[in-house]
Amino acid sequence: MVAVPLRARLAPHRGKLRLLGLGFVVGALLALGYRRLLSEVTPAAAGLSGEQELHDAVSAGPSERVRALARLRTVPVRRRVEVAAEVRLLGQVVPSEKRLRAVTAWTGGRIDRLHVNTTGERVEAGQVVASLYSPEVVAAHQDLLVAARQQTRLSVAAGGTQEVAAMAEKAVSAARERLRLLGVPDDELTRMEKRGRPLKAVAIRSPFSGTVTERVATEGAYVATGAELYRIADLERVWVQLNASESELPRLSTGQAVAIHLEALPGEEFAGEITFIDPTLDATRRTALVRVEVGNRSGSLRPGMFAEATVAAGDGVTERSPLVVPAGAPVFTGRRAIVYVESEPADELSLAAPRYEARTVRLGPRLGQEYPVVAGLSEGERVVARGAFALDADLQIPDDTEALTRPVVHETARKGGAIELSAGELRPLSPVLEGYLDIQRSLAADQLSGAKTSAGQLEKEVGAVKLDTSRVHRDVRAAWRAWNDLAPVLIRHAQHVRRAGDLEAARAGFERLTEDVATLLTRFGNPLGRSVNLAFCPMAFGSEGASWFQLGAQIDNAFFGETMRSCGELRERIAPGGHLRSYVRHVANPR
Repeated sequence: MVAVPLRARLAPHRGKLRLLGLGFVVGALLALGYRRLLSEVTPAAAGLSGEQELHDAVSAGPSERVRALARLRTVPVRRRVEVAAEVRLLGQVVPSEKRLRAVTAWTGGRIDRLHVNTTGERVEAGQVVASLYSPEVVAAHQDLLVAARQQTRLSVAAGGTQEVAAMAEKAVSAARERLRLLGVPDDELTRMEKRGRPLKAVAIRSPFSGTVTERVATEGAYVATGAELYRIADLERVWVQLNASESELPRLSTGQAVAIHLEALPGEEFAGEITFIDPTLDATRRTALVRVEVGNRSGSLRPGMFAEATVAAGDGVTERSPLVVPAGAPVFTGRRAIVYVESEPADELSLAAPRYEARTVRLGPRLGQEYPVVAGLSEGERVVARGAFALDADLQIPDDTEALTRPVVHETARKGGAIELSAGELRPLSPVLEGYLDIQRSLAADQLSGAKTSAGQLEKEVGAVKLDTSRVHRDVRAAWRAWNDLAPVLIRHAQHVRRAGDLEAARAGFERLTEDVATLLTRFGNPLGRSVNLAFCPMAFGSEGASWFQLGAQIDNAFFGETMRSCGELRERIAPGGHLRSYVRHVANPR
């Protein structure tokens, strides 16, 4: 057997081997580049000192290479625009309660005849609807006729005296008054005076126009004075009673225009407006009645008809619309949902690269290409919508399996030890803590305007802090560096409270502000001349728990306010000049 050289055997495959080798070279180069990329953006490789906060690692600017590769795109947090700006409701036509009337018997007796026998008949005002025999009316009518004849016979013209004629006139007046007391109307009394003999049956007339909705009386029955004979409804204006669910009620208000369509009248549209929204809900159906008044001169709308209503609900955006972020914005790490918020630059004209803050948020169930934000963001903040995963890898956020089941100790409290300062060196921080406590008291009292005002004052106090650096020693230098890192975060979170549109948003911002104050008390100590207490409520934010700082030993819950103001417990007391020993923040679960 002749041995064939290896080169000769591989010659037919030379092209494939060249491509394979080129692929190995490209793969090796890509791997080497990725490792160099991570080394550039890892906080440790970037030279972070042991005293710097972990917050610096999660609030930083990505490298130029990552920004170019990921093509980061930020969008503002906004309120959800409903797909349909119209609310469609179902209901039915009913008579207007304002136009319901009852025809009653003005005297007691026996019904001899009903002139309106069926429900649904139309009656006019003044129309005779029944004839009634009343012994009392017959007797009183007889007395009136006798008194009238006596008056004629005893008048002065017939030769009677003035006194006799006056007595006869009084007798006629008394007979008339008796009939009036029995309920005979004046127009009927005039007709009775002109008759020569007493009526055997008196006429019951309808004082109203409308449609008979119920016939109560029966011929031959005896009725008492005031008994109902008919119920009448004027259908020239009717109500359309609609059923609105709980989620639809915030978009409805009195005065809104409504277009009514009926299945029985295809192609026709009736205009009306909402005049009433029931303040209570049906406990079984979980709906509230919405009343619409509609003109019905043509009589086309009949009580009992089913109707479909379309309510113009504006542009679909209200103060109650939830805040939303794009579906690509959150990064889910275990039980946490994190979004990257673009930090506000200190100078609008600055050309410096933007910085991004990793922020834990609570989200609602996904709605299409968006997530509703329950807490953690304010309207108008810009979040990374594209490139969040690349940014997450760039900033190297620590995430271990143990964090899935245990409370997370506040990062800034865990990184860096306490800084010992004298009372004089600590005093400039007193207005900052006082400003925070003002916000806490306002939220505990459900005073949103007070909390927003105090947050604005807190921003000014943080900006006005000037630590005494005349004594140059290690702790003063460390305090100066730590304060320069903490101050921008305090201002940013105070702005969240100041810009909040409701108490829920303000309390979400207050939760982050509390973490910053925990850092202040851990690193610098209590600058006040009195003790500050750390309190904890396990039921806040859907039983996830939240902490806050307060004065006094009586619980003053800033997260529930007047609803459950005393809910919670005291965890730690920080004496004047003392440091916070431990602060536990419970991880918010994405929902």
